[in-house]
Amino acid sequence: MSTNLQAARQTETVFRTQDLNIYYGDFLAVKNVSIEIPKNKITAFIGPSGCGKSTVIRCFNRLNDLIKSFHLDGKIFYKEQDLYAADIDPVEVRRQIGMVFQKPNPFPKSIYENIAFGPRLVGYKGDMDELVERSLKQAALWDDVKDKLKAMGTDLSGGQQQRLCIARAIAVQPDVILMDEPCSALDPISTLKVEDLLQELKERYTIVIVTHNMQQASRASDFTAFYNVEANDKGQRTGYIVEYERTEAIFQSPKHQATQEYVSGRFG
Repeated sequence: MSTNLQAARQTETVFRTQDLNIYYGDFLAVKNVSIEIPKNKITAFIGPSGCGKSTVIRCFNRLNDLIKSFHLDGKIFYKEQDLYAADIDPVEVRRQIGMVFQKPNPFPKSIYENIAFGPRLVGYKGDMDELVERSLKQAALWDDVKDKLKAMGTDLSGGQQQRLCIARAIAVQPDVILMDEPCSALDPISTLKVEDLLQELKERYTIVIVTHNMQQASRASDFTAFYNVEANDKGQRTGYIVEYERTEAIFQSPKHQATQEYVSGRFG
């Protein structure tokens, strides 16, 4: 594995993994991940199916804790705090580190209540109307829905639903937004809207995005990590990072042949 972290060190680091190995039972899903995620940048995870991109990103807000067979060794630091230390509250982790999933999943509630639900849960005492409006504006959805806030969030189009989910994540005022293939279920126009939105959001948030779309990674991200897989003698596939660099370097002058073959569409 070759992981060049010098470019990421030019800015403040939000996540740092150290010799991270992720298991489901005895199965080693991802191995030897050492990576630094810089603040207020968009970092893309790319690679073929089964290489562990989503597994790693779900470790960043401890969603994998909900899987009984999951365990890890190595370290994940969030702002130099051990994310898996015994005294860390996973619920608070998930408030600081929001998640947007592959398929839009608005609550079966009004647009307003979709946004207000999380802040109420964490005891927000400010002006809820103002927070809802601000969150929807940050997600570039306010102009579409300002006259129908009582309408069901599930009645919106797919692209609008995904932006509603982004607004919902923003509403609890996180530090980081994780996105696991957020545009895979969207049409090209909605995808471009989300990509434009990401450029605005990175001024306030650190963003990590998993994507199978090479054009999206090259357009939208500042840094890219290319994951690949290797199979053992039992046919089990373990993911690992081949290369991590600034996005233009990954796509224009990768150091490894596997990276070149993947970003040029020869496999994956």
